[in-house]
Order: sequence, then structure tokens, then C-alpha cells
Amino acid sequence: MELGALGWFTVAHLMLGVMPFLNYGVFNMEVVRVTQKELSAVVPLFDQYRVFYGQPSDLGLAHAFLEARISNDESVVLLAKNEQGIGIGFTQLYPSFSSVSVSTTLILNDLYVIEEVRGQGIGKQLLNSAKAYAVDVKAKGIGLETARDNLGAQKLYESLGYVKDTEYYSYFLNLQA
Repeated sequence: MELGALGWFTVAHLMLGVMPFLNYGVFNMEVVRVTQKELSAVVPLFDQYRVFYGQPSDLGLAHAFLEARISNDESVVLLAKNEQGIGIGFTQLYPSFSSVSVSTTLILNDLYVIEEVRGQGIGKQLLNSAKAYAVDVKAKGIGLETARDNLGAQKLYESLGYVKDTEYYSYFLNLQA
């Protein structure tokens, strides 16, 4: 089991709900698993993420959605906080299952870093934290999708070992058109 630069302490800290990191870029930061306590710090980021993808801003809806996911243990949200404890990015993982391999997989559905601090390694740390969580829960792997024109994200994913699927097509049946 190879954890790369994160090391064994990362998994232990993630299990405790806190993941400290040394200075990456301009400042110190930490990544924590969101509980009800950190919900108010991640809601504005989640709302900005949705706005980025063309949805209207709605903090109440963002709060209700995340609160339900966390309360019902339906997702894992990891929050990057700066030295002042302010949320600067997050990622959200949803559990899924593979019938063929009879194992758990994780879907990395959301990754967002505020514009002011992009390019400073925060997305990379969030992805590494997601990997540490996946290793801890013995998931088979992490799947994600991104837009074909999101070249920056693709470069980041591939630099961390994610492999682009060129064998399968992705389909979706929209029931709310």
C-alpha cells in the first residue's frame, strides 16, 4: 500500500478527522473531514461550486443538501482550511460498489478550490486526502469525470496516477428534463 508523500500519519489523522499539512505554496493549511461542526464553512464553497457550473446561488439549498449527505452518512466531504480556519476548497466522495470485483469504490463527484488560491497545490492536497481516505476504507479505487475541455484538471488527475478511460462511453438518462 503506497501512500506517496502523504505517509502513514495522514491516514491516522484522517481517521481522527484532522489532516495537517506542511507549507504547500504560500501558507499552511489543513484538510478535515466535514461534520456538522464544519458545515457552515463548506456551504459557501459548495454554493460557489454550483454557481461555477451554471446553477443559481442558493445557500439554503446548498446547506440542506450537504447536511442531508453528512447526517445520513451518504458522502464524505473533505474541507481544506487556511491558517485562519477559513474554507478554501473541498472535495466530496460518494460510495459506490463494484459487482464484478465485489468491492467498494468511491466516486469523486466534486472538487473545488476558490479562485484566489488556485494553482497553489490545494486541489492536489484534497485529491491526496481523498486517496488516503480511500486507502483507509479499503476501497478498490476512486472514479471521477471531468469535462473534455478541462485540461488543467486532467493534467492534475493524470499527475496523481488517475488513468483516462478510453475504452468505455458514458451515458446518462435525464429524468428531469
